[in-house]
Amino acid sequence: MAKSSTGLEENVAGLLCYVVGWITGLIFFLIEKDSKFVKFHAMQSIITFGACTILGFIPIVNWFIGIVALVLWILLMVKAYKGEKFKLPVIGDLAEKWSA
Repeated sequence: MAKSSTGLEENVAGLLCYVVGWITGLIFFLIEKDSKFVKFHAMQSIITFGACTILGFIPIVNWFIGIVALVLWILLMVKAYKGEKFKLPVIGDLAEKWSA
């Protein structure tokens, strides 16, 4: 993998976009200048975990959202580290559009 403008390998930066959910996604989205791969994963992290955070405040579904968020967190970090541009349904399309 090539290096991103952060000085990290793209796959490592992509993984780090998900580590603290939408917060690290936002950080990498703001600091990354060149890598479309990193910007895509950063935006997908912002949308996915931002939505999970908001939906987690609904008492009836917060336990379910927590489980979904945990599974997505692990899956997305593994896929990014492998260098895959793994797109979630709907969210992945939005991330691709908004990160361009």
